[in-house]
Amino acid sequence: MKKNIYQPIKARIEQVIPETSLIKTFVLKPESEFSFTTGQFVELSIPGVGEAPFTPSSDPAIKERIEVTIMKAGRITGLLHEMQVGDTLGLRGPYGKGYPLDKFKGKDILIVGGGVGLAPLRSLLFSLFSRIQDYKSVILRYGARTPNDIVYKEALPQWGTKDKVNALVTVDVGSPEWQGNVGLVTTVLADLGIDAPSVQAIVCGPPIMMKFVNLKLLDIGIKPENIYLSMEKSMSCGLGKCGHCRVGKYYACKDGPVFTYEQLKDIHDIWD
Repeated sequence: MKKNIYQPIKARIEQVIPETSLIKTFVLKPESEFSFTTGQFVELSIPGVGEAPFTPSSDPAIKERIEVTIMKAGRITGLLHEMQVGDTLGLRGPYGKGYPLDKFKGKDILIVGGGVGLAPLRSLLFSLFSRIQDYKSVILRYGARTPNDIVYKEALPQWGTKDKVNALVTVDVGSPEWQGNVGLVTTVLADLGIDAPSVQAIVCGPPIMMKFVNLKLLDIGIKPENIYLSMEKSMSCGLGKCGHCRVGKYYACKDGPVFTYEQLKDIHDIWD
């Protein structure tokens, strides 16, 4: 029998991890093994209410569980934040195209995240860590609005201690207790000690952050074809049917959500 592409499978909430006042990570156990490639997205549904697209934040190598980090920002995300351990969601997918890990081999990988945009990048980091010897280095630069808005607070310091990994966190506005860098994430993208023309850069975060990070990356010499942008905004059905996620001639849900800047640079208002 042909699979119904609109039919989700059941996924039980096994754990809810508060990350910030507005962000939670949901650990889900699907009723059957679920596979995805880092950078792909899924649709989560609340039965009888609606659904929304999210990019998993967990290790793609783990098939028995999937983690999704969700910011409370609207009706569906607000209702998801009210759900508890033991509740059941609908899960369908995965959809879209992920990061081309094979193209990253032998290169310096620069990952720049902002806010909850670190969630999809967490999945990418797990994939990179598992084959770290394939890459020259992994450089992570992450920016949050305040220290209280940092996600994965316990994991971030541990990532920076891994072989070939250099991680730095910055906040827009500090606090008396904050001992780290204060400034926009663009301020920590200079003097990276890498060969810019060969660097593979991955960016995920709010559109305005991605715009200015992209400009900074071009300014320091990274090539448009080596800048990967996660264009997840406005996705809806996941199947290229509704047209909400059109980016020029592309559908983010089918042709992305990962695009190179080379693909998008001539499209008007990609950051709107």
